[in-house]
Amino acid sequence: MELIVFDLDGTLLNRHSALSEGTRDTLHRLAQRGIAYTVATGRTLHAARALLEGSEFSLPHIYKNGVMIWRPDTQHYSHSNLLTMDEVRSIVEGFITQGVTPFIFTVEPHDRHGVYHLPLQTPAEHRLADHIARIEGLEVSPVAELPFSADITNISALGPRHAIEQVEHLVGAEPHLVAYSGTAVEGEQLHWIDIHHSDASKGGAINQIRADLGVSRVICFGDSDNDLSMFALADECYAPSNAKDAVKAAATAIIGHHDEDGIARFLQERFEL
Repeated sequence: MELIVFDLDGTLLNRHSALSEGTRDTLHRLAQRGIAYTVATGRTLHAARALLEGSEFSLPHIYKNGVMIWRPDTQHYSHSNLLTMDEVRSIVEGFITQGVTPFIFTVEPHDRHGVYHLPLQTPAEHRLADHIARIEGLEVSPVAELPFSADITNISALGPRHAIEQVEHLVGAEPHLVAYSGTAVEGEQLHWIDIHHSDASKGGAINQIRADLGVSRVICFGDSDNDLSMFALADECYAPSNAKDAVKAAATAIIGHHDEDGIARFLQERFEL
């Protein structure tokens, strides 16, 4: 069995964070041919569900950079790599020291998801809270309402570059944590960061799916640092022309831009769709 694995933002999705009609048509052709494919993304299930609906993503999905594996057939998670309370305290203290508000993402009984935050301090943090609630469809609440039964999947934040870099440096000294970061809003000098357990990676989750499904070959597509772990294990890996330089360097080949149906055009030629 050959499995195609897609990153979403900057790869399969266009600049409007949507699947183009050409991409949807290509996915439909893949499904008709019996070619297996799935998704490995930094998004949550809630933030990806509507985007993927109707495009036959029936195999296990990888969310939050490998923290969670979602099984569409059972409508439950099968694997997770969660943060410990000591790790959570260390991360939160680091953000407080830098004057940045952390957003704590959880999975709770009955697969309910929530996001909890300390007091919001800046207009950008208020916009982030609104984005999470409105776009990702998650309930955003004060940290005082965080239930004891909640498992913590990851912690994210938005802040000045120097503050985010300081937190990233702190995380780098912790043996069981990993952080991804980048520019959030061009021109505002804002950076984002997402922190989770180091056992979680797209590559690790793909290895789990490969074992579960009996996959013999993996072909993957990605554009950013969080895709390098799956590039390292893939039989073929492709970067759109908008990808980061490190990802391009690790790729089997560089293909078309994500906003010009680059992945869809490549797949049509590669599989003669």
